[in-house]
Amino acid sequence: MQPTKIPPHSEQHDLVSLLYSVCNHLFHTIQTVYEDFMSTSLPCKEITKIVASDLDGTLLAPNHQLSAYSKETLKALHEKGYTFVFATGRHHVDVASIRRQVGIPAYMITSNGARVHDQEDQLMYSENVPAELVQGVIDTIKHDQEILIHMYQNDSWLMNKDDETLRDFHDEFTYVLFDEDQAPTDGIAKIFFTHPAQDHERLVVFENKLREQFGDKLNIAFSTPWCLEVMSAGVSKGHALEAVAKKLGLTLENCVAFGDGMNDVEMLSMAGKGLVMGTSHEKVMKALPNNEVIGSNAEDAVAHYLQDHLL
Repeated sequence: MQPTKIPPHSEQHDLVSLLYSVCNHLFHTIQTVYEDFMSTSLPCKEITKIVASDLDGTLLAPNHQLSAYSKETLKALHEKGYTFVFATGRHHVDVASIRRQVGIPAYMITSNGARVHDQEDQLMYSENVPAELVQGVIDTIKHDQEILIHMYQNDSWLMNKDDETLRDFHDEFTYVLFDEDQAPTDGIAKIFFTHPAQDHERLVVFENKLREQFGDKLNIAFSTPWCLEVMSAGVSKGHALEAVAKKLGLTLENCVAFGDGMNDVEMLSMAGKGLVMGTSHEKVMKALPNNEVIGSNAEDAVAHYLQDHLL
């Protein structure tokens, strides 16, 4: 028997390099296939225990109301034992009235995650915009007279100027005026800015200014292309959803989430299954390229998805 011939050192090195290259390519191929599978696979009924949804542009119809079909679907989810979570930029007082319309116990993630209330309306979590930053944020914007400045302070909605359209639109929960030169600074869940003519690019200018001035001290995101929102740096719907899951003894893998805005990106990327509305802004699509895309809120796409896959 001839002894095994050991290849020269250079040949050994070439062989190891080849094997490493093959294994590395195989790993990335498997990872890509897995990510594609997870982004398009259906939620598993045995794993999914929590359903979270954004409201405007997602669960609510274009008239900002819940359709009869969506209400029926949410009631059916509750009867099947799923926990539902309203996850929105809206104020908790506003969302509580929507929850009453549905008639089911549900958690509320509001002000983009700055507030979390449980099914009994008890405050679980609260994080405010740092008091020392509030006036500086407002000063950055207030010189543009066309932009409306809003704040959510504890149980109140504050605005720097009157807007009859908004006042008429909100019956149960409406705003009171505040002095933009001496803004209240305590208990501020979020500050947000809207443009009546829905001029997105005009708000982008201020988004850039705020990022330059405050850096990572704040979380700055668009909920819609014409609504720029400012929260404390640690606030997001995703982290708030994680807090709800932990309270229930579950993890984010047990969550299915729906959304359409940049303020939904953390939640949709962190949940076990994150679904993007087909009407989402292109920035959302680019931020979540591997997430499954469904229909529009005008078609009750969230309710139809839940009926097809969980009920």
